[in-house]
Amino acid sequence: MSKTVHTDAAPAAIGPYSQAVVTGNLVFTSGQIPIDPATGAVEADGIQAQAEQVMKNLGEVLKAAGSDYTKAVKTTCFLAHMADFAAFNEVYGRYFTSKPARSCVAVKDLPKGVLVEVEVIAEI
Repeated sequence: MSKTVHTDAAPAAIGPYSQAVVTGNLVFTSGQIPIDPATGAVEADGIQAQAEQVMKNLGEVLKAAGSDYTKAVKTTCFLAHMADFAAFNEVYGRYFTSKPARSCVAVKDLPKGVLVEVEVIAEI
C-alpha cells in the first residue's frame, strides 16, 4: 500500500501529482525545480543557485517521507544546458555524498523556464 507525501517546507505540486509517494521501504520523489516554497516563485538565478534551491526542496520532501540524502539509491537530473554539468555537479556532490546511481540529461525545456530539475528514489 502506498501513501502520498506532502510538506509545506517544499513547493506544492504545480499539477496533478504528489511531492512524493512512499511504497514499501522506498520513497519516489517527483522532480523538484528551484521554486522557493515561501514565495511560490523561482527566485534563484544561475545554475548553482537554482541547484541549491532544488536540493533544499528535495531534502524537505525526503525528510517528510522519513528519509534523507544518505539513503538515496537513484537520482535523475534534468539540465536545460549540458554546459552547466560541472557547476551543477559541484552543488549535487555536497548533498549526495553517498554517490547513488544517477542519470543526468539535457532537455529541451523545463517547467517555468528553470535550469535544473532533480528526482530521487531513496530508502526509508
